Amino acid sequence: MTAASRRRVRVLVLGTGSMAANHARLFASDPRVHVVAAADVDAARASAFASKHGIEKSFGTLEDALSWGQFDAATNVTPDAVHYPTTMKIIAAGKHVLCEKPLAENFALADEMAAAADKAAIVNMVNLSYRNVAALQKAQKLIAAGEIGEVRHVEASYRQSWLVGKHWGNWRTEPMWLWRLSEQHGSKGVLGDVGIHILDFTTFAIGMMPTSLQARVKTFAKAEGNRIGDYLLDANDSASMQVEFENGALGVIHASRFMTGYGNVLKLDVFGTEGAIEINHGLEWTEIRMCSGEDVHTQAWRRVQADPVPTIHAGFIDAVLNGENGQPSFRRGAELQAILDQCFSPEATHATPVRVQA
Repeated sequence: MTAASRRRVRVLVLGTGSMAANHARLFASDPRVHVVAAADVDAARASAFASKHGIEKSFGTLEDALSWGQFDAATNVTPDAVHYPTTMKIIAAGKHVLCEKPLAENFALADEMAAAADKAAIVNMVNLSYRNVAALQKAQKLIAAGEIGEVRHVEASYRQSWLVGKHWGNWRTEPMWLWRLSEQHGSKGVLGDVGIHILDFTTFAIGMMPTSLQARVKTFAKAEGNRIGDYLLDANDSASMQVEFENGALGVIHASRFMTGYGNVLKLDVFGTEGAIEINHGLEWTEIRMCSGEDVHTQAWRRVQADPVPTIHAGFIDAVLNGENGQPSFRRGAELQAILDQCFSPEATHATPVRVQA
């Protein structure tokens, strides 16, 4: 074991809202990591978060944390609209960074972040957390190995229903949900929140990105005047993409917060010339099935065993310690953002080529 592999990576948690606890827990559970500080624009919240998670230092600004500087890497758990300005400062300070998704509000900013991180030669990764799903990693390997032949058709969906049920609380009264419904508060709606997950889930599994797409996004009336307090409810609630991939395969990728009966479920079906793979993934369960070989003649499906895989957080620490960037990188985040950007374009109601340059 080298000296580098024995040292503990010192991590700063930037942003101490609802998602930050999971980051702190995952890093703290890794013996190679020492979570040394927390920072938030709300100094009192940062202090309370640090106390709760046994973190020694807390700061009321990122600038104060950078001035202190006694950390190797940061995990950026700030709101979507804040990812770009804060991450660029972290990069400029030469610190490694794991950033929450989406990487930025648009491709131009995400592209700038990826270029800056590469130039600074720092480890840069996006927390596309469903890469942690063992079934997804297993499906990717099976498809890449040709077990279902050549991909011909794909169906994928991210299903939520917290706008219908109260299983996660009352969205009408809780800021942690209301901000997700308001572009003015930095939200890109269901497309930016979870659509990016199902887009990554799908394209990682099949090893191809869309070359053209047709998309629709929809915002439904949910309150009088489409407003609750300071929150204008103008972000999209449902989104659908019809896509063509580089080998000519067709696909439908969609996400909605109105899929009643599904709390948080990702579904992916990949159909090939010699078989098919199906993934169903919920918060506490996963199922992967396959129909291939002689079974294609009887439509028989069999369950597939998928071994556990490391988390993105563990992969990030691996990358910091070995000096080689991990996946998904900022460049991957930027490529996904280019596709999301096109879904918001008026041209997207007609099939258009996918553009990956600003």
